[in-house]
Amino acid sequence: MEIKKHIPNFITLLNLASGLLAIIAVFKGYYDEAFLFVCLGIFLDFWDGFLARKLNVSGELGLQLDSLADMVTSGVVPGLIMFKLIETIQNTQTEYNVTEETFYMGMVPYFGFLITIASAYRLAKFNIDKRQIDSFIGLPTPANALFIMSIPMIQYVDNYEWLTNLLSNPYLLMFLTILSAYFLNANIPLFSLKLKSFAWKDAKLQYLFMGLSVLLFLMLDFISIPIIIITYILLSVVINSKSKPTIG
Repeated sequence: MEIKKHIPNFITLLNLASGLLAIIAVFKGYYDEAFLFVCLGIFLDFWDGFLARKLNVSGELGLQLDSLADMVTSGVVPGLIMFKLIETIQNTQTEYNVTEETFYMGMVPYFGFLITIASAYRLAKFNIDKRQIDSFIGLPTPANALFIMSIPMIQYVDNYEWLTNLLSNPYLLMFLTILSAYFLNANIPLFSLKLKSFAWKDAKLQYLFMGLSVLLFLMLDFISIPIIIITYILLSVVINSKSKPTIG
């Protein structure tokens, strides 16, 4: 039995483990640790597919396992984060006496799991959509997870108290939840961020975008993450508008 064919799947399982650790961190209120575990999971998600292609051991098992791991790390965790963010805000704004109105308002945080549901639907579509071999249609779950996970991290950034206050509005968080669910399954072609090789001619766009992302992060810290995701979407729209792909 060749060991090399199990290497990508082992990395995928490490991605899953990172997602589980992120869930525990969220329940304990350690959002910074949850963010790091999700980033680790996304990093591992990049390498499992890359190694599977390089080792020529891609298979149906790896495909399904990859989606299941992504569902936890990039689907369950961001949905749980949004749930906890809205719940925390409501707990600080609601009086201790429970009325019928506060009871129904207490159901609002569960709206955050719309992200998890939309992520599951997006991953299922990805597995059967032959158009998404070399590119994506709709925002990939890892990119969406980074967008959602950046929300609590922005509070750690100095001199942006106004933004922290803005993100403490439950209605804005609900709007971002709907926006997230939409872009996950929107019929919008996006270029793939995964490398098929390290050659400049094969990954020029990916290298340039990653370089821009690093530069923005160094300049703006965690506030750069939503900007990077928005830039990724807009850049993809511009590129695909010139190539005019057919999306049927």
